[in-house]
Amino acid sequence: MARCGGVIGRRACGAAALLATVPLLAGCGLLGGAPALRQIEPQVMTVTSPAFGQAEIIPQEYTCHGNGDRPPIYWSGAPPGTKALALVVDDADAPITPYIYWIVLDISPTTTDIQAGPLPPGTHQADNSRGFAGYDAPCPIHGSHKYRFTIYALSSKLALGNDASAKEAWTAIARDAIARGRLTATANGLSSH
Repeated sequence: MARCGGVIGRRACGAAALLATVPLLAGCGLLGGAPALRQIEPQVMTVTSPAFGQAEIIPQEYTCHGNGDRPPIYWSGAPPGTKALALVVDDADAPITPYIYWIVLDISPTTTDIQAGPLPPGTHQADNSRGFAGYDAPCPIHGSHKYRFTIYALSSKLALGNDASAKEAWTAIARDAIARGRLTATANGLSSH
């Protein structure tokens, strides 16, 4: 089973608890962690953005080197039985992986996108690796990093509420994930311009 490390935010008291999620994060994408997904080939959803494509560069306006706006994200292909969706944005190349920039929970299964404005009704945001609930714009300092925008179809609504810890969110997503889709793009650090 692959190991991708713990999710460590700035809250020192949560570091040990977050390291306990390593088994759940096998493969850095939860697909090794959810029992339902280990037993069968997971269904793959489609994730796209009009701002950038698969393996393309994320425009600067969506990083900390620009406005730090969150990009529009679209998805399709949620399987029957999906009760909720979750969106996770992380940095696959961070020294401590995965470094989480955003977790959105309890997205309605009828919702097919998230835009720059208000989040869809009923959604919640869990803490990111910086320790706050919300979008933390990708911010590579040197070189290029790969950022993953992953949508998970879930077998139940998580109802964790705002400010759930990253550990709580990851554990719940791993437990209930029945399908996923991913858009991976890169962002360049200041030294790469």
